[in-house]
Amino acid sequence: MLNNMRLPRFIILSATLCTAALAQPQPAQPTFEVASVRPSAQTVGPDYNNQIRWTADRFTAKNVTLKRLVADAWSLQLNQVIGPPWLDRNEYDIEARPAAEAKPEQRARMLKDLLAERFALKQHSETREMRVYELTVANDGPKIKPVTGEEPHAGAGLHFHGEMRQFADLLAVQFSIPAPERPDAPARAGGPLIPVIDKTGLQGTYDFSVDIRPEIGTDSFAAWQRALNDQLGLRIESRKGDVPVLIVDNAAKIPSAN
Repeated sequence: MLNNMRLPRFIILSATLCTAALAQPQPAQPTFEVASVRPSAQTVGPDYNNQIRWTADRFTAKNVTLKRLVADAWSLQLNQVIGPPWLDRNEYDIEARPAAEAKPEQRARMLKDLLAERFALKQHSETREMRVYELTVANDGPKIKPVTGEEPHAGAGLHFHGEMRQFADLLAVQFSIPAPERPDAPARAGGPLIPVIDKTGLQGTYDFSVDIRPEIGTDSFAAWQRALNDQLGLRIESRKGDVPVLIVDNAAKIPSAN
């Protein structure tokens, strides 16, 4: 009988504690305090554009396409973003300063909000079957480690600095380079892009160089396949499966006023 008399008090106390917990203010999502978004005064083309950089107190993008911005915001590769052709052609310069320091996991939300505000971006997600490459760790483990500072790594060959997802983006472009026909005429990227999905599970920022040498009659995929395994402890595999894509339903070519 005594236990039954105490039950209502216990229920009231629990409800009070739950209400107090729900009333606690949630941390605010960081926003950009100031943001300048303008069409680039001069376009540089696909070989030099899409330069994006985050620091503790600033986000900068020079000659960046809206397609690249969308891909970064949703952690996708360029060919996973589908929309009108100008998305990958028009170039913009962005200089933005967060109101407070943003954690890496908060930056994507900030960029999404900026695109919705300045470009009136509207989009939806789908899943489509397509051929992809998966970037994974080799059986013997990775031969690279994340870096803690900004000091660039000195080494011969192609230099890379960034996260593994960004390295997967780089590989997608590299794999589109056809086999060179003459040693004095280097081939350029231009073939169909196939998504490279980062499945390494490696976190952090990496800085390394890859000594990749094109060979007559050997396509870039075969050359990279050897270099990834021998120099980085990574491997690449081809498969066909469902891949998330983002459809841009509407976007403004000219961003709204700063």
